[in-house]
Amino acid sequence: MERRTIGAAALAVGAVGLGCMPMSWAYSASRQRGDESLRAVHRALDLGSSLLDTADMYGPFTNELLVGRALKERRSDAFVSTKVGLLVGDQHIVANGRPGYVKRACDASLRRLQTDVIDLYQLHRADPEIPVEETWGAMAELVRAGKVRALGLCAVGARAGRRSGARLHDATIRQLERVQQVFPVSAVEAELSVWSPEALETLLPWCETRGVGFLAAMPLGNGFLTGRLRPGAGFEADDIRARHPRFTAEMMAANQPVVAGLRRVARRHGEHVTPAQVALAWVLAQGRHVVPVPGTKQERWVTENATATTLRLTPEDLREVAELPPAQGSWD
Repeated sequence: MERRTIGAAALAVGAVGLGCMPMSWAYSASRQRGDESLRAVHRALDLGSSLLDTADMYGPFTNELLVGRALKERRSDAFVSTKVGLLVGDQHIVANGRPGYVKRACDASLRRLQTDVIDLYQLHRADPEIPVEETWGAMAELVRAGKVRALGLCAVGARAGRRSGARLHDATIRQLERVQQVFPVSAVEAELSVWSPEALETLLPWCETRGVGFLAAMPLGNGFLTGRLRPGAGFEADDIRARHPRFTAEMMAANQPVVAGLRRVARRHGEHVTPAQVALAWVLAQGRHVVPVPGTKQERWVTENATATTLRLTPEDLREVAELPPAQGSWD
């Protein structure tokens, strides 16, 4: 697989990563099977999708334990990214950026992941009660201690910023400017897909001009851009899509033209090319510093996603995708 680099340290990863969250968090608990997910991780590593993206809050904790089972056997094949800063309680999630907590959380992640170093340690969310510089300083100490190789930041939730009239990623960029003064940012993780292209406006250019890697979260639109979800089919109660405005039957039907456009492009490239591969190829085309991280728990989709690296979209393809109607329905 094509390799791409993250940050000034030029950390090399496969051009398409693997989001491990669906294996144990947020998507249809009845379909989560540890052994099947473990096979998906091994398949990703076989294909060169070396970046495994997890977090201590996924589960909580169980996702890191699952990834750790694979790392125990194949640590040299993997680039492990995990996150800190969010605590999961009963029906609520809170931020914790206290330096002492961050250090303890890192040690706990290392144990669960069965490794002595985390390749990319990301701040999941800043704690509003703690200056972000203090949290980032504690994370920098972990780098100096040899427990972490590089630091990353996840984009701030967008809803509050939009209500105030700010651009979607203004708050994230302000945080990035602050922490960059403390220790270099190697990567930013934020949503980027055909139906959520907002990062192209300011966040992606910010990363590109500073040599910061960009991990594209949800590049398949929580599964919608694969074309395999049927409007009105419904989701299990614990599935995040059951509460997402874009996944009501009405909005899924209204957004079918987006999938239809991806299918048209796919057909031009061959009968076996899928809308999902076109969606991933579009993300890959946004810059050499961009690494899409599609989430899945099945080997077949891992293989399909990895193969997207061989698909080269033409200028005509890119124009057609750019002209697709904007997605309807949002958190805002």
